[in-house]
Amino acid sequence: MFIFVFNVNCSLLPTILYAFYFIAWVQDDSDQYFIITKHDILTLMIKIEFYKYQGTGNDFIIIDGRNKDLNPDSMVIKKLCDRKFGIGADGLMILKNHEGYDFSMTYYNADGHEGSMCGNGGRCIIAFAKQIGISNNKLRFIAIDGSHDGEVLNHENGVSLVRLKMTDVSEFSARTNYYMLETGSPHYVEFTEKVSTKDVYSEGKAIRYNDLFKAKGVNVNFADESDNQLFVRTYERGVEDETLSCGTGVTAAAIAFALKNDLKKDCIQIQTLGGNLKVSFEKEGNVFKNVWLEGPAAFVFKGEIDI
Repeated sequence: MFIFVFNVNCSLLPTILYAFYFIAWVQDDSDQYFIITKHDILTLMIKIEFYKYQGTGNDFIIIDGRNKDLNPDSMVIKKLCDRKFGIGADGLMILKNHEGYDFSMTYYNADGHEGSMCGNGGRCIIAFAKQIGISNNKLRFIAIDGSHDGEVLNHENGVSLVRLKMTDVSEFSARTNYYMLETGSPHYVEFTEKVSTKDVYSEGKAIRYNDLFKAKGVNVNFADESDNQLFVRTYERGVEDETLSCGTGVTAAAIAFALKNDLKKDCIQIQTLGGNLKVSFEKEGNVFKNVWLEGPAAFVFKGEIDI
């Protein structure tokens, strides 16, 4: 039998020891030593129920955390979102109780770190809340960027049509060949032609990691206007790849389009690789208010997994 000596944070034990069959001496934070075996690790693991949703191809793992003390670390979240070794998703959300609201939404990027607001995630968690009986068709929840209203307009064949009220947009600027906007997450929007054939991964990554943006990161959107609608493709930070759709990204593209064309009020139809969305807004002075993101949110499957 092999004896391995570790001096590590005990929260990392499931990751370190799960694949091995041995006894280990482990030092905890108070410098006390104890013996732990693989059997002990297995009994410490938590079985959780999860739900998989997608909103125009932007897919998420959702966990009902109302009755759980659940704060998974970044390595666990990254593994769950991994498409080869986990469930697979662009991000993970935990729904919890929150006084004064129907629930709170905590969003994690696929890289395991807590992220900024996710528009399609917000629409999916609204559909999920209705599925588990939290509310009827209208609700209000709190997220990292503030409070949001939501509404399920209809539900048919497992797909809900959901509208989400975004926060007011007051941070925006027009640069030489692009727009910068804050729509719950920071977005770069560039209007260009032939978006359908653009190498979004390479070009988006180059912008996201250039000297101007690499410290905090930015989501990069390429938009093309045709047939009275926008076609938008997005490279998302945190996912570090192109996603089929980005809710805060299409919201940013719609607001940038309004700035470009001096629109005060409109409803912009937007096509993404994963489906169609629409963004409506009203401009009052230098603030865009009543910003709503609308589109489908679909339940995919549910299951259980040990973490």
